[in-house]
Amino acid sequence: MQQHQPAQHQTPPGHESRLTPPADHGETSYVGHGRLKDKATVVTGGDSGIGRAVALAFAREGADVLISYLDEHDDARETERLVRAAGREAVLVPGDIADPAHCRAIVDRAVQAFGRIDVLVNNAAFQMTRESLEEIPDEEWDRTFAVNISAMFHICKAAVKHMKPGSSIINTTSINSDNPKPTLLPYATTKGAIANFTAGLAQLLAEQGIRVNSVAPGPIWTPLIPSTMPPDQVESFGQQVPMKRPGQPVEVAPVYVMLASDDASYISGARIPVTGGTPIL
Repeated sequence: MQQHQPAQHQTPPGHESRLTPPADHGETSYVGHGRLKDKATVVTGGDSGIGRAVALAFAREGADVLISYLDEHDDARETERLVRAAGREAVLVPGDIADPAHCRAIVDRAVQAFGRIDVLVNNAAFQMTRESLEEIPDEEWDRTFAVNISAMFHICKAAVKHMKPGSSIINTTSINSDNPKPTLLPYATTKGAIANFTAGLAQLLAEQGIRVNSVAPGPIWTPLIPSTMPPDQVESFGQQVPMKRPGQPVEVAPVYVMLASDDASYISGARIPVTGGTPIL
């Protein structure tokens, strides 16, 4: 398992092919057990990082996957290949979820392809590192909220009418929802909002039989890191947690599988930490 990574930089939103060392999404290790057989699933940010690992795991568990992503076409096609290699259907939908109309289009495409939505994973996110409040551009604050939390609202609002009892919504929050990093102020603020949105939505949708939970990753090695953090912070990334290393996307994906599966039939409103030992209260 990876312990260190060299200082490096990418242009946002970053690409898997340029990560050194490469991230592990479970390509050679994840083994499915039919826990999501024939489920129709949507994963935003499914081209890379945690989203790719979730898409791969879902497919190997028997699910079809719609992969929503911005414009990282090479990364998305690799995720598509992994899903299809597992014998499942993959649908690619590029576009900017900061646009509410595109959020609704994602749902429409999923229903067109699958007839319904059984599992919705709101995973896509935007962040940038800024050393002071004054350095944060107004438009960056607005975009962080549009991508990270407003899109979640628009996609969920469009999707629930196509979800039956037993369906599941899983939102990616962060350790920053509990312990905000000051240099990621807009991002951390949205992650706190996602935790609250998830807790409230779980109560709102309980009577419809739709479960809503969130996963709170700690430092996970994805293209988001070298594309949004200074190279020296990339080099030390993950060293601050008790396990003294960043996690791999494959180490997060099983939590999404569990929450998406019928095994989690009484779990709703939960926030599950995957943090390398750092507690979330």
